[in-house]
Amino acid sequence: MLYGGAAGGGKSHLLRVAAITWCRAVAGLQIYLFRREFPDLYKNHMDGPAGFPALLAAWTREGFARFNRSDHHVAFANGSKIHLCHCQRQHDVYAYQGADIHVLMIDELTQWTAAMYAFLRGRLRLGGLAVPAAWQGRFPRALCGANPGGIGHNWVKAAFVDLAPPGAVTPMPAAEGGMARQYLPARLEDNPTLLGNDPAYAARLEGLGDPALVRAMRQGDWNIVAGGMFDDLWRPETHVVAPFGVPAGWRIDRSFDWGSSRPFSVGWWAESDGTDLTMPDGEVRPTVPGDLFRIAEWYGWNGRPDAGCRMLAAEIARGILAREAAMGLAGRVRPGPADSSIFDVENGNSIADDMGRAGVRWLRADKSPGSRRQGWQRLRALLKGAGSGEAPGLYVAETCRHFIRTVPVLPRSDRRPDDVDSAAEDHVADETRYRVLAGRRGNAAGELW
Repeated sequence: MLYGGAAGGGKSHLLRVAAITWCRAVAGLQIYLFRREFPDLYKNHMDGPAGFPALLAAWTREGFARFNRSDHHVAFANGSKIHLCHCQRQHDVYAYQGADIHVLMIDELTQWTAAMYAFLRGRLRLGGLAVPAAWQGRFPRALCGANPGGIGHNWVKAAFVDLAPPGAVTPMPAAEGGMARQYLPARLEDNPTLLGNDPAYAARLEGLGDPALVRAMRQGDWNIVAGGMFDDLWRPETHVVAPFGVPAGWRIDRSFDWGSSRPFSVGWWAESDGTDLTMPDGEVRPTVPGDLFRIAEWYGWNGRPDAGCRMLAAEIARGILAREAAMGLAGRVRPGPADSSIFDVENGNSIADDMGRAGVRWLRADKSPGSRRQGWQRLRALLKGAGSGEAPGLYVAETCRHFIRTVPVLPRSDRRPDDVDSAAEDHVADETRYRVLAGRRGNAAGELW
């Protein structure tokens, strides 16, 4: 289950109360409560008038509950425990490889990668736990809380929020863990205690300034990411366009970000020469020379966010040519920039060589020092220019659903605010960055367009 959305909805409080309730009801229950960083875990769940010590004060006086601050757990007289855990780095999950987790709780799930969550979910098992008849079928289980945003925004939204209507219970296939899944929206109004004690809190959320931040924190809007790299510029009504026939004089090329265990991304681009564009509904749309339209894409995933399909390079090349033929663009698409790693030679061969033999050639993307941040700034400039009628802009066909799903919500890096957090699902964004940075200048090796 995911309880998530608006700030102030009582997500952390729910985790504590559920953990205490279940530990009291089921002797020997082992609950693991996680946050990414340990200081945040303690501040959220141990301090204050609603932390574990306050909630369990009566039971600690009676001897039914006790705190072990060196081993970081709450132990109950019936053998149940609440383990307070953290995984600051991705590989920290392996510290729990041998654990029998009966209940997995993750506070702020959007701060986690899909792989970290899947690994810990795989440790959910009852082992020798005897569950009372009244609680049969309710364990093992996972209960998480989250606000929109963070490196895991895309996969959490896809896995829970977009899966089914709120409250619906969806049985999942074995490839997705085989459990039932449910999303419950969190609203500020779900926390009457907070509103009663601090009635001005709602107004402070409304006064955050950034409309996207207000929608995320006040309304729990999952369609934006407050504080992201592009959320202040992205306007679907401006940037998303219906598919159209590309004028004969426009340049068409493609860009590529390689992936195998992670998704690959191919984007097809049409660059305006300044001629007007006739849309499918008959509207004549003026363009600016240099306007860039993402007319099609191919995202190499297995249907799960940030998980690749492991296609071979030659298979991808044949798929590219087949798609270009189906679009009526065979022979018209020029080589564009690709992830420079495909040119790495191993045993006398490279991924670029394999794709070239299959009929698809690429240019090296600019990955020189500083190019990553320069590319993001160029992309921001194109998003800002869209619709201005003066500066070139970037537009995306409504059929390019993976661009629309992933790029507008990419978070900034906490350590480098002018860069995207590379732990997020950034494959479409990287491939787009290669293209916008190349522009008309050619690539880092000096190859001209």
